Amino acid sequence: MTPQVSLIIPVFNEEDSLPRLFDALDETMKKLPQPAEVVLVDDGSTDRSFALLRDAAKARAWVRVVRFRRNYGQTAALAAGIDHSRASVIVALDADLQNDPADIPAMLAKLDEGYDVVSGWRKRRQDKAFTRKLPSAIANWVIGRVSGLKLHDYGCTLKAYRRFVLEPYTLYGEMHRFIPIYASWVGARVTEMVVTHHPRVAGKSKYGLGRAYKVLLDLLTVSFLGGYSTKPIYFFGKPAMFLSAAGFFAAGLFVFEFVYARVTGNFQVWIQPTTLLLFAVFTVTLGVQLVLMGLLGEIVMRTYYESQSKKTYLVREIENFDAPIVEVHGGTAQGAFENTPGPVS
Repeated sequence: MTPQVSLIIPVFNEEDSLPRLFDALDETMKKLPQPAEVVLVDDGSTDRSFALLRDAAKARAWVRVVRFRRNYGQTAALAAGIDHSRASVIVALDADLQNDPADIPAMLAKLDEGYDVVSGWRKRRQDKAFTRKLPSAIANWVIGRVSGLKLHDYGCTLKAYRRFVLEPYTLYGEMHRFIPIYASWVGARVTEMVVTHHPRVAGKSKYGLGRAYKVLLDLLTVSFLGGYSTKPIYFFGKPAMFLSAAGFFAAGLFVFEFVYARVTGNFQVWIQPTTLLLFAVFTVTLGVQLVLMGLLGEIVMRTYYESQSKKTYLVREIENFDAPIVEVHGGTAQGAFENTPGPVS
């Protein structure tokens, strides 16, 4: 048999949370009706996280570990976990135990109702109101308005996917939160369910207000690629025509005022541009140009990686991918997976 469910867990400096995480996973694995594996991706941790992951892999046949050469970020870690997993259903969650693994059986049951993506909704979120909950609420509203897919909580890592939803896409930047949007664009059935959210009791949060601008820029990229990737001239053409029209109007007004002043001799009506006005025009124009250059850079970067089948991460080592795995129900072994190595990068 091969696993039917793969749990993907990025790990970055979570040595204090990992013992509790493995205790929770031990209980969850007993309750899963399907054979499952857990792929933990060490995203360049500098503490004892990898040592704890290696020990867990030795003690648990269903644990697999991927170790990065350096820190690449959560999206790259999720991408690596997906690449190294084998199941047709993938569940992603955080390692800090703010996501509760006990919710996973209910999410899988929701998938069985005919959905392709089940997104977790932290309805009773246990985070700071000003620095976490308020920015998240604003971001969720903006993302829903721009994408057309309205979810309460895009930022919740706990999500369940069917693999075919993920396979067409390579994840970049902070794009993992937008997977439900990608899926909805290709006709996948997306839903959400309320999940348990616990306060962080160990370790340090890796999220903050500093990520807000990244989310907005990634949203702009997603919107561009979703609506204009095959017709970019439509995206660039609209602001270009507007700016050109405004420029010609301003130039015409400038000439008219100059001619009128020459004819009437009243040069007071000729309003010459001030330094502040010139600075405003220059900065706005430069900002638009940089955004458009950034979008072109996103296309070029994707072409570079995908045309050569390159990954956005480098793996230092893997653990336990060639070990036989047992299906666990109620703590008893009921069959073994094939002794086949997982994919490596």
